[in-house]
Amino acid sequence: MSRTLIRGGLVITAADETYADVLVEDGTVAALAAPSAALGWTADRVIDATGKYVVPGGVDAHTHFDLPFGGTASSDDFATGTRAAAWGGTTTVVDFAVQPRGGALREGLDAWHAKAEGRCAVDYAFHMILSDVNEASLKEMDRVVGEGVTSFKLFMAYPGVFYSDDGQILRAMQRAAGNGGLIMMHAENGPAIDVLVEQALAAGHTEPRWHGEVRRALLEAEATHRAIRLAQVAGSPLYVVHVSAQEAVAELARARDEGLPVFGETCPQYLYLSTDNLAEPGFEGAKYVCSTPLRPREHQAALWRALRTDDLQVVSTDHCPFCFAGQKELGRGDFSKIPNGLPGVENRMDLLHQAVVDGHLSRRRWIDIACAAPARMFGLAPRKGTLAPGADADVVVYDPHAEQVISAATHHMNVDYSAYEGKRITGRVETVLSRGEVVIDRREFTGRAGHGRYVPRATFS
Repeated sequence: MSRTLIRGGLVITAADETYADVLVEDGTVAALAAPSAALGWTADRVIDATGKYVVPGGVDAHTHFDLPFGGTASSDDFATGTRAAAWGGTTTVVDFAVQPRGGALREGLDAWHAKAEGRCAVDYAFHMILSDVNEASLKEMDRVVGEGVTSFKLFMAYPGVFYSDDGQILRAMQRAAGNGGLIMMHAENGPAIDVLVEQALAAGHTEPRWHGEVRRALLEAEATHRAIRLAQVAGSPLYVVHVSAQEAVAELARARDEGLPVFGETCPQYLYLSTDNLAEPGFEGAKYVCSTPLRPREHQAALWRALRTDDLQVVSTDHCPFCFAGQKELGRGDFSKIPNGLPGVENRMDLLHQAVVDGHLSRRRWIDIACAAPARMFGLAPRKGTLAPGADADVVVYDPHAEQVISAATHHMNVDYSAYEGKRITGRVETVLSRGEVVIDRREFTGRAGHGRYVPRATFS
């Protein structure tokens, strides 16, 4: 039996913060106790966390590793992406397996298992993207729920690629209401956006900033409203991904005030970046093209407020990186051909700690939105997202005083730029345990591909 003792740190969970020692045995948390009560504890390895925080490993419930998109594929695969996640204090990722258009869910799920198996540095699970809702795929939903794939993403955007119409969405929601699955929605009015894209290009507007101009905030809000009402008709819970517009937040808040089981996530890019980045000179704005798009800076206050009031419950990354050279450049001369996505899986925990430093969030709320809430939402609790006896020993020793500058020169994601280049922040991951195994040891990677395991998930509760 291997034993690790983490001594002297301030243990922070979503529910509590207290000075405690943490005893890890064979990959799980065995006990927590005040230092005076833990004096007799012995271990093979002792980690000194004096002056540091001891927090649960992060749960990033929205990543896209090795995702084909726009004639290319996201530049992080499961090996590089999960290694970068570990560097950033994230010990569980939930990626998206994609049903091929005209194919079976099983085909997509098998393909994603093959991409991930034996390559991950931290634990992983899957959502399922429904890109072709029909009788066969609706029946298959029940079977994949039984395998621990308990959430299904639908798109109101990207006609011809991932798009589902309202009838298909309603049928999928009805099926999920019966099998315990959770519907995740990309809420943008895709057909209307396509009209605006066509009109912008016809008028000679080709620069990256037009990506944000055509994907209007009102079209995010309209789709969010429609998704909420379809879920209400179906009797299904709903989780809206990457909420960026204050008008969409208002739709979620209204639904929650009505008592509907409606939930939302936002991402660090919407909290820290804006249309100013999309409008950077030359083609630099292409680095910041993602969907939903970055919004004007005034939207950020509504997002922070919603995180404090629990109208938004989760911060994920929507990590979907494309290199500037050779990938983002596919859209030179036509903003609609720029691959949509930003890197961020390594930066999330640090950027949210900076929000604590800046007064946007409390320490416990930081852990709730980054660890505990996504674990609860996606059937990973109580194993993930907290530090308690019996939970997986996914533990981060975090230095709240260390200062760092985010840069592509020092990050570990497989992408040639950083969306936060030059940003100075306070706080840094020091040591990371994944199921009791040290994968980052005082800023040195000691993990390995294949340590990470597939985690089947429970149904939405």
